[in-house]
Amino acid sequence: MGEKKLVEAITSMDEDFAQWYTDVVKKAELIDYSNVKGCMVIKPAGYAVWELIQRQLDDMFKASGVENVYMPMFIPESLLQKEKDHVEGFAPEVAWVTHGGLNPLQERMCVRPTSETLFCDFYKGDIQSYRDLPKVYNQWCSVVRWEKETRPFLRSREFLWQEGHTAHATAKEAQERTEQMLNVYADFCEQVLAIPVVKGRKTEKEKFAGAESTYTIEALMHDGKALQSGTSHNFGDGFAKAFEIQFTDKDNKLKYVHQTSWGMSTRIIGAIIMVHGDNSGLVLPPRVAPTQVMIIPIQQKKEGVLDKAYELKGRLSGFRVKVDDSDKSPGWKFSEQEMRGIPIRVEIGPKDIEAGKCVICRRDNGEKAEVMLDELEKATAEILEDIQANMYRKAKAHLESHTYTAATKDEFVKIFTEKSGFVKAMWCGNEECEEKIKEDMGVTSRCMPYEQECLSDTCIYCNRPAKKMVYWGRAY
Repeated sequence: MGEKKLVEAITSMDEDFAQWYTDVVKKAELIDYSNVKGCMVIKPAGYAVWELIQRQLDDMFKASGVENVYMPMFIPESLLQKEKDHVEGFAPEVAWVTHGGLNPLQERMCVRPTSETLFCDFYKGDIQSYRDLPKVYNQWCSVVRWEKETRPFLRSREFLWQEGHTAHATAKEAQERTEQMLNVYADFCEQVLAIPVVKGRKTEKEKFAGAESTYTIEALMHDGKALQSGTSHNFGDGFAKAFEIQFTDKDNKLKYVHQTSWGMSTRIIGAIIMVHGDNSGLVLPPRVAPTQVMIIPIQQKKEGVLDKAYELKGRLSGFRVKVDDSDKSPGWKFSEQEMRGIPIRVEIGPKDIEAGKCVICRRDNGEKAEVMLDELEKATAEILEDIQANMYRKAKAHLESHTYTAATKDEFVKIFTEKSGFVKAMWCGNEECEEKIKEDMGVTSRCMPYEQECLSDTCIYCNRPAKKMVYWGRAY
């Protein structure tokens, strides 16, 4: 009875995807709700995933010349006001601090929704000459945005992220860094998270407030909705002019720096859940699974079984391994291990010990294999690699089978009425037309991909001459 109940606690994906998602984040103990409306408690199981993301992404940053710093969390109102488009873009979501202790502040401060203005203020004093450039800084921190609708990981009022902020001597260098960081995000998603992405540029309407151009990686969730998974912005010299960030160049002339900014947040955990999860719960890619191997002793009260389980744990010390020696039934333990998305389960009982073998069960496809105990380390390494590769292949196949092409308005409307996923279609480049598509169909431009195709000569919606091929979709 108990074993059945554990999995029944998850709503089926096809029945109600939103409820399935909520069930999984709660039952797999990734988060808990808090008394602070719109804010979540990230529990150990969820935070451990974030730590693995942070560690591996940070290594990739450092390999590309990034240094970590930390900025204050408060931004004086006057500083926020300096870049007009930027402040207008964030104004509706800003949380304000008006008192320090019992006294009203002379100037109210906002809790950072993002830190461009702080970095700019800092760079203004820190950069004097071309010798001080480039500055390639990043910070790991939390930010606050007063969202109306919130969902665990996908949208909360406070969330964790990293934000990179760089300053360069030339426009060319800034553009190169903008694209370099987008590629870092894409590689990270594909190689570490097993999530395939579409890389491209955002339209003017969808770009970051104050940026010259915004680049994005877009991932497709199991329900066919898009999730913006990482962004990289080229600011040109707009912020530099607003904040007077100048340097003396080699030719002895005063020039403005060119800046970039780029970020990825805990929202990416939502992507892992929605790309890989199934009706039994989480499915974690081995590279970000806090526990990669769960050893489950069968008939553990029998002499020698627990000792053997711990001996195997010691032998697998090169992996993240746990032994479930709780007094729950094996069936319950299997369900729990599946719910938590642990990539491999090793079953060991008296008969296995006698035969010098164990059973390895994979979370990604449920396949079981008998493995000789003296080959355990090798088999574990190979299976984890295969799970990682298989999860990527499966997600890639889903992305490809849910990416459609539309050459006419009728096709475009028909696909979005009947199906879910990305639709590739031509666009005139006109913002009113883009707004009309959103209004009529609840569909937004996700990006103008690097790999452009000419699907027709005219815009999908207004028949004017087409300028760009765009990925369209409904998004989180």
